[in-house]
Parts: sequence; C-alpha cells; structure tokens
Amino acid sequence: MSEFLVIVESPAKAKTIERYLGKKYKVKASMGHIRDLPRSQMGVDVEKEYEPKYITIRGKGPVLKELKTAAKKAKKIYLAADPDREGEAIAWHLANSLQVDVDSDCRVVFNEITKDAIKESFKHPRPINMDLVDSQQARRVLDRLVGYNISPLLWKKVKKGLSAGRVQSVAVRLIIDREHEIKAFVPEEYWSIEGSFAKGKTSFEAAFYGLKDKKLELHSEAEVQNVKKQLNGNKFTVEKVTKKERKRNPAVPFTTSSLQQEAARKLNFRAKKTMMLAQQLYEGIDLGKKEGTVGLITYMRTDSTRISEVAQTEAHEYITSNYGTEYTKEQNRKEKKNANAQDAHEAVRPTSTHREPNSLKEHLSRDQLRLYKLIWERFIASQMAPAVMDTMSVDLRNGDVKFRATGSKIKFPGFMKVYVESTDDAVEEQNKQLPDLKEGDEVINKDIDPKQHFTQPPPRYTEARLVKTLEELGIGRPSTFAPTLDTIQKRGYVALDNKRFVPTELGEIVLELILEFFPEILDVDFTAHMEQNLDNIEAGQINWVKVIDSFYKIFEQSLDKAEKEMQSVEIKDEPAGEDCEECGNPMVFKMGRYGKFMACSNFPDCRNTKAIVKEIGVKCPKCAEGNIIERKSKKRRIFYGCDRFPECDFISWDKPLQRPCPKCDNMLVEKKLKKGVQVQCVECDYKEEPQS
Repeated sequence: MSEFLVIVESPAKAKTIERYLGKKYKVKASMGHIRDLPRSQMGVDVEKEYEPKYITIRGKGPVLKELKTAAKKAKKIYLAADPDREGEAIAWHLANSLQVDVDSDCRVVFNEITKDAIKESFKHPRPINMDLVDSQQARRVLDRLVGYNISPLLWKKVKKGLSAGRVQSVAVRLIIDREHEIKAFVPEEYWSIEGSFAKGKTSFEAAFYGLKDKKLELHSEAEVQNVKKQLNGNKFTVEKVTKKERKRNPAVPFTTSSLQQEAARKLNFRAKKTMMLAQQLYEGIDLGKKEGTVGLITYMRTDSTRISEVAQTEAHEYITSNYGTEYTKEQNRKEKKNANAQDAHEAVRPTSTHREPNSLKEHLSRDQLRLYKLIWERFIASQMAPAVMDTMSVDLRNGDVKFRATGSKIKFPGFMKVYVESTDDAVEEQNKQLPDLKEGDEVINKDIDPKQHFTQPPPRYTEARLVKTLEELGIGRPSTFAPTLDTIQKRGYVALDNKRFVPTELGEIVLELILEFFPEILDVDFTAHMEQNLDNIEAGQINWVKVIDSFYKIFEQSLDKAEKEMQSVEIKDEPAGEDCEECGNPMVFKMGRYGKFMACSNFPDCRNTKAIVKEIGVKCPKCAEGNIIERKSKKRRIFYGCDRFPECDFISWDKPLQRPCPKCDNMLVEKKLKKGVQVQCVECDYKEEPQS
C-alpha cells in the first residue's frame, strides 16, 4: 500500500511525478478544479459578506470519490497543484473535500517537473497560503458579480448569449477606441529626398537632413523644389564623420506575455495555442527509455524574468563550451523588472540547457518543437554577451544643403548568433556599410530621388500587440490573456481581419451600453487598480471582503439605474440579397459561433440555413463543371473546393488561379509564404517571384 497520496491537476503530470517519487507515493489527478460556483445561479451571498456557495462541478463526482477512497488509505496527503493563485485555490478546495488540515504541511509547489526539482519540493512542504486563496476567490466573486448581473441585462435588452466581464470589456474597448482613432485619422503629407552617391567605384545612399545646419522636415513638393534649387552641381564635401561602438543587449527570458507575443510574431500562433503547447511541454513529454517522461520547460504562467542561479550556471557552461568564453554574459548585469510583476516564480525557460531542440525532433510534434526551440533559443541568448555594432554617420554638404548617411556593421555578434527578438514593426538590425570616408573628401551625387509620403493611422491590434498593451496597462494577469482574447471573439464582439482585430456592430452596441451605465467597468485605471488590489490581497495587505464591498456598493447603484433606464436595442439582420429556396422569404445574414451564415428571415417557421459561398472565379480543374469556392474547416482555416461537392471532391489549401501554367498548362495556385505569396504550378516546377 502507498504511504503517501499526492494530488496534482493533470494525468500527464501525475505519471511523470509518480516515477520520480517512487513506490511509497501514489500520484492522482484532480483534473483541474473539483469545486466551483454553480453555473445556474449567482452563487454569491451578498448579504453574508459575499460568501461563495461552492458545489462539486458536474461530472467530477467519480473523480472526487476516487480521491476520497485513496485518501482514506494514505498516511499523509500532499496537494501539488500549479504554483499560482489558481493552483492554491484548487489545493484549498481539495483540502476541504478530503478533510485535510489547511494549516498542516500539505502543500507542495515546484516550478519545473524534473527529478531534482520534485524531490527538493517534497523536502519543504508548507501549509496552504490563504492569502493566495483569498486573492483567487476575490477575483472569482468579483467576476461573478459583474458577469451574472450585467449579462442578463444584455440578454434582455440586446440579444441572448452575450456576456460582460471586467478584463474582456476593457479589451473590447481598446479595440473599438483604436478603430475610432483610425477612422478619425487625417493623413498629413511629407516628403523625403534620397540621394545616390559615389566615392570612386563605391556607391552608397544618403538622405536629405536639412539646410544651414538645421534639421528640416519637408511637407510639400514646393519645399522639395526649393532644396533642389539650392544645389550647386553634383559635388558634395564630407563635412563630418562620426564613428561609434554601440552595444545591443539580448532580450530577457520569456514571461507569459512576451512568450505569447513572440510566438504570434515568429510562429503565427494564437495566444490560446501557445498556452496549450506550453502546458504540454511543462507537464512532460516522453523522451524514450533513457529519460522517460520529463517536463521540458518551467511553469508557463509567470510575469517574472528571474532565473535561478543553477540555471544561469548551466547556461554559462553550455555557452562557454559551444561558443567560447567571450560569448558568455557578465554575471553582474541587472535586468530591468516590470513594475506590475508579482515575481512569484522564474521566467519561462528550458528545464535543461543541454536538451537542444534538434535532439528532441523525434519526440515532439512539429508545433511543440517550434515553441520549445523559441523558448530554448530565447533563454540561451538571454545569458549571452551583448552584440557589438560599429556605427558610422557621415554628413555631406553642398552649399547650404546637407545630406546624412548612416551605416553599421556587426563587430561581434554576441547573442545574435543564437536569437534576435522580433518586433511588431519587423525592424531588425542590418549590416549597412559605408565606404571609408574622411572629412574633406569629395563625393559625387549620381541621383536625387524625392518621394511623397503620407502619415499612417495607428495600426489595428494584433493578438501580440493587444496582449502587450493589456500588460503595460496592468489589465489582467498572465493566466487571463489567452482566455480573454478567445472570449471576445466567441461572443462576436470582435473579429480577426488579416490577423488584426476589428470590432463588430454587436461589439460597438454592447460597449456603448456598458459605457453609459457601468463606466467603472470600462475605466482602464479602475480595472488596473482592481488588479493591484488583488495583488495586495495575495500579499496579505488587505481583506478580500473589503475590496469586493467597496466595488459592489458603487456597482449596485449602477445596476439599479440600468435596470430602469436601459433601452432595448434591435440589431437588424443584414439582407443577403437572395430568397429562401424553401419558403420564398428573404435570406438574411446571421452571426453564429463560427462566424456569419445565411438564414431565412421567416425563422422560426422556416429553419433553412446555408453557408455563405464565396466564389473566386475559377472553374474546377477536376470536373470542369463546378466553380471553385472558398470554404472554412472546423478549425476556421480557409481552403478551396468544388461547389458540386460531394459529387466532386476537389480541395486545395492553396488558392487556385484562373490562368493556367505557361509551362505545362496545369493549375496555378497562390502559395502562402511567411512574408507574401508565391504563384506556382501544382504539377511542374514553374514558380514566379514571391510578392509581399
């Protein structure tokens, strides 16, 4: 019989941990939370200091029964849920259900699922941290009070199936406010002048800087012509040469937020997918007989960039061995800490530096490997020496007209040998060398090229940009970003267009109503302050009931006003431009869980629905009778198929083109690349130049 019972959240984790602990330990999984607030009612007693009413989650009865049976046989029970607020709450619920004393040394936490980390954690069990539990409980109660009071109002006044929440409402507001900025944006004209210069046989580029030693911005073609008039011939003198050495430091290891952002930019992963894959890497992957199942990364819900001394030492040994001592980072360089960070545990990093991505190819899926490689490279680079850049700036003068050329070259690659962080604007360090110029040298201007530009509106939010903004504003926490983005799309408040968020009519209507009657819910500073209060509860600095009470007293007044004054809003269906083939009434566009579809306006008497068909103007190459239409898979991925399906089963993930291959007369398709598209033949080797 096992002497000790250990309860974790997932079966994958249970299997790994049981192998590390040995025969005296039985490890079982709770499958997440076993208790929660009821779905059918508020579940919070406002009159009794917001006392939550917890019930066993539907379907968890057999799991709880199995855990109780195992608990009766064990000498001691250890609760080893995840090392965060949510995990602490799960441990507390288990303790209550299994009659474990919360003040006993029953709680075990670890940041990584490796043999050494697990064994060490069981040497230091502790009581359940009730401050952490209260913080999670406060968030749960707060969200329930908001959601279960505002949502029924929206159901009644707008349409069924709507919801409102603190963090999701602010996220929708950010997206809608940005859309309003874009619509109100007035472009401003400006000009640049690029010049092509030569020193002997060497050519280089320089840009107009200013007149009479003053920097000058050009706003019209007339100003450009004025500059050109002041040029005297095509000879320029090198007036000033500035050479500098610049250091570029590596990016710090990943937090949850930065991992989601970088995975979106480099791997094209949605936040939800990134977290799902990271969970799998954390809980353990079977690496075969030699190592068995092992966790490959540390806990993926963190806002800290801190790294343990053991991990730093291992990384430095690896870097020295593989790249040389000059590539190892100085030990005393301090990292900048995020003001909003709780710093509860380490950054996201590989559990072992020596598990190189290439060595794991046969054990990981393609996407698991891509994410692990990203985490591994980011961590290794973070522990490497800065890159050193030689920069050069040259001022060229012709009369009063000054041009400036800048160049740089990598003197020492440092961390850039392994990894370079991407940005939303995809600006990366480039080698752009200038000829060896000295003050007084004469260069020849070969060409002057004025270009007209217009200022651009602020960009729409990508998932990465929105996560970054929410984090900077202190809205939500690492565990909330992915589900928040998922929820606002499922509710139909926003949609993704070319990987950027755009608000829907429904989102605009709901936001307007919440802004009118519940302005505090949409106030960015208020929401950030509430997050800070939840952190203060966790730190034991404030009572959770007081935090909820101070919010609810104001919220209740807004709720009473909304109940009396909120007007019903009718969202009219958009005509589809065709009639129902079953009853003859007009078809309309409806918004469903998976996007827009067509339905009969005579619903519920007629329940005819059909998908929106988007023809691309290409005949089916297989049957030659049907037309190719755009379709979507269950995972919302676009593909192309024949409209005569199932009679004709032609499908293609790449978009077919109307023109045939000039080489073999077969079908041409547009193949999506990381940057742009490429036209190529499905049969022969014909390819055209990629287009961005």
